[in-house]
Amino acid sequence: MQLPARIGKYELEQFLGGGMSHVYRASDTVLGRTVAVKILTEAGCADPDAKARFLAEARMAGNITHDNILSVYDFGEDEAHRPFMVMEFLGGENLHQAMICGHIGDLTAKLKILVQVARALKHVHKLKIIHRDIKPDNVHVTPSGVVKLIDFGIAKSEGIALTRAGYVLGTPYYMAPEQLRGQNVTEQVDVYAFGILTFELLSGVKPITGDDMAQLFHRILNEPLDSGPLNRAGVPQPIRELVARCTEKHPAERPQGFAPVVAELERAIAELEPSTEALAPSGLTPLPHWRLLIAAGILVMLLFAVGVFLALRRNRAPELAKTLSTPTGEMVLVPAGEFRFGKEGAPLTLPAFYIDKTEVTNAAYARFCKATHRPLPQGLTHEPPSKPHAETLVDKPEYPVVRVSTLEARSFATWAGKRLPNSREWEKAARGSDGRMFPWGNERDPARANVGTGELQPVSSFGGGASPCGALQMVGNVWELVEQLSSPGPKAMEYFRRVLRPPPGPEEPWYMIRGQSFKEPALDADVIWDSSAIPLRWKDMNIGFRCVKDVQ
Repeated sequence: MQLPARIGKYELEQFLGGGMSHVYRASDTVLGRTVAVKILTEAGCADPDAKARFLAEARMAGNITHDNILSVYDFGEDEAHRPFMVMEFLGGENLHQAMICGHIGDLTAKLKILVQVARALKHVHKLKIIHRDIKPDNVHVTPSGVVKLIDFGIAKSEGIALTRAGYVLGTPYYMAPEQLRGQNVTEQVDVYAFGILTFELLSGVKPITGDDMAQLFHRILNEPLDSGPLNRAGVPQPIRELVARCTEKHPAERPQGFAPVVAELERAIAELEPSTEALAPSGLTPLPHWRLLIAAGILVMLLFAVGVFLALRRNRAPELAKTLSTPTGEMVLVPAGEFRFGKEGAPLTLPAFYIDKTEVTNAAYARFCKATHRPLPQGLTHEPPSKPHAETLVDKPEYPVVRVSTLEARSFATWAGKRLPNSREWEKAARGSDGRMFPWGNERDPARANVGTGELQPVSSFGGGASPCGALQMVGNVWELVEQLSSPGPKAMEYFRRVLRPPPGPEEPWYMIRGQSFKEPALDADVIWDSSAIPLRWKDMNIGFRCVKDVQ
């Protein structure tokens, strides 16, 4: 790709490498931060397995938040309909490069790298995700020493399998015996690979090698590890024993998960690091008690002064406008602060953002299609509608656009300089900060929402059902697409297998829709926090969307 290039709000600046996917350093022109943009190539899009793995990586990594796991900020399609994901930009180098260049430090530094990897794996296993490709190339070390686990391209989530029976994915040197045999993998394959990575990092050599793949596989399946390189490297006995347990041939004989691994590594680090008392120079006498009190008093006064300064600075910040006019419609402000999320009303805090006052209209979407040379959705034509509610653009410009997939909605949002809301943003905009049952309050009043009518209505209808921020029809009229991966229930899976061709496979991501539509027979009590799931490519006459925009 000729640089610089633009994808939505992202300015691509430098090609960083890649195979089926190309990775670029880029600038988020809205937030002003440096990011990494990973784009599936045309060859990758043509390869069903490669595309499935790319979508799975976006699905999994995009829902993981941990200090030691690469953050995924955004996902969408470029103008050529190639999926891309936007990730945290990492300085530094991967562990493989650091080992080659001798940048990994002493034994304590190596153990600190390993404990961060173990914490990351402990977290993903809690989410029922198996990484399946733990190796030095997939561990990144930043200049400040923070470790990030990357590349969930072949990860396996509970209930999702991307590979055919007997087909093996992974890097041979780090693969567990059961993985090589093509057996059903569990979290224990990550424990085994972590043991191999630990051996290599601490000793400087791979524990298992072979002249060819057949010999390598035979040794992985049958021969125990030789601990000699660990002994010669001066690795403490508890860590040598941990490596031996992690690399047992039988999964049941390995540590069950990463909690015991983390505990053992933390214990070893604590024993190797000198205490603060040992670091203090000998012969120094403690400060008198009264001097300590004076020092503490001065510190308190300084902290108080800093607090007053910051408070005054915050008070001088300009007040955000309550509404924002955009070419694709008016937006309303959702103020920063705490709100009650979900059925249990868990307290969560979000920064301020703007949300479309109404659902995206036929007229706005038609302008997008004209500007980007895309076909209009079914119903936005001058031809007679083939189904009920598939009205023409000429007749229904102020009605919500429907029959738009999640990918198409993302593309519209990017074109408009906006994005789709995530589940938390949608819910806060719908129910405000007080945890109400409906946008207008706690009274079930079907007259305030277009539910059970059997007919679409203009996006500005039902003003009496506005949410606290002024958004209209957050409940009813159309289900709204949300940028949140979701899992279908058995009934949904059975339904879409019947009606969708080809039927959704295990690799296809499912996304959330919120708020009910005109087709539902009643206004459900759980409408404000409940959701449904649809396949990524699904479109329907009762599904639309609205966008959000970050405060600049």
